[in-house]
Amino acid sequence: MIAENQDFITPHITDSHHLEYPCFNAGWVCEYELPHWDPIHIGNLVLDLSPTKHVVMLLIAATLCLVTLLLGARAQGRHQQAGKAPKGFANGIEALVLYLRQEVVIPNVGPHGDKYVPFVLTLFFFILFANLLGLIPYGSTATGNISVTATLAILSFIMIEVAGMRTLGPKGYMKTIVYWPSDQSLVMKLMLTPLMTPIELAGKFTKPIALAIRLFANMTAGHIVVLALLGLIFSFGSYFIAPAPFLAALGIMLLEIFIGFLQAFVFALLVSVFIGLIREGAH
Repeated sequence: MIAENQDFITPHITDSHHLEYPCFNAGWVCEYELPHWDPIHIGNLVLDLSPTKHVVMLLIAATLCLVTLLLGARAQGRHQQAGKAPKGFANGIEALVLYLRQEVVIPNVGPHGDKYVPFVLTLFFFILFANLLGLIPYGSTATGNISVTATLAILSFIMIEVAGMRTLGPKGYMKTIVYWPSDQSLVMKLMLTPLMTPIELAGKFTKPIALAIRLFANMTAGHIVVLALLGLIFSFGSYFIAPAPFLAALGIMLLEIFIGFLQAFVFALLVSVFIGLIREGAH
């Protein structure tokens, strides 16, 4: 029997005010309605701070990030006190942290870039847990929400600009906004500055836009493909055709685990590159 015409893809990838959990009802799904709070009015601005499904997933991701790294640090400390090399879970966390510091942050940010390591590591682990939560049954990928990726991109943009101000000073930082080629004659400077300054400004803002859209698009696209493949089973309504889309969806799910790690790594890598570029000073 052909399934009824029902949109089950959009509710899965979009935000909502309820959480799904397993139960013995039809479809093995029950819903928990999240609380609705009265909106806050600030002048003409109305802020609805009621928690949503993606907000809950972000809190879970932050908690997992905190617990994992604290447990890793405590285990690594115990091994150090015992005079032994870390092993198991602590060894894995240490290897990942050292790899990101020595192969991603320091080479791209440049010398004295240690102060930016905690920020990049926090971004990586937080995005990683948020990505992987979407692969758990009844979970949801908060990084498939453009508001979430835009917020991460804005925080990264602020960190990038602050890094530029701290390294270059006020005069040097202004040169990253106003194009003023020091090696050109005054006539060329006066001709190039009004032409190139808008491009310099546009370049600043395209970086966070690219960060936000790239992560959002990659995490959303994978889920749509998986759900579309599973939807073929219900669309055809035949047990004989079910194995093919199921195996294809399973393959995409395994690929999604890799993509979850890859997208967190790429986000951390790009932020490191952008911090390094502005610290170099364009002119």
